[in-house]
Amino acid sequence: MNPTYERRIAKLILGARPRAARTHGLEFKAVFGAVGAYAHGRIFATCGKFGFALKLPPRTVARLLEEKGTKPLKYFAKGHVKRDYVVLPPRIINDPKRFKKLVDASLKLAPDPKA
Repeated sequence: MNPTYERRIAKLILGARPRAARTHGLEFKAVFGAVGAYAHGRIFATCGKFGFALKLPPRTVARLLEEKGTKPLKYFAKGHVKRDYVVLPPRIINDPKRFKKLVDASLKLAPDPKA
């Protein structure tokens, strides 16, 4: 697993949701040369050479992709698009209120199976 990507994704997720490791069973695993963040065993975010991406509801994805600087996630240049993910630009990541809201929406897609 790439330690640079692991540090970045952990910093971003835990910066927005400091208790996610405890409340969501947060784990980080290697995914196609990138690092994925898992909540309750389900991937909800990823970080790699493409940047940082969140898995989000379809309407949120569509809305975000209309904004400048966002793009769909592709792990490889000739790979397929991961339709449920959006690679976020720095201006969104650096907006604490907005970023936290997006992380929350992403975490909701990985519900606790025990609940």
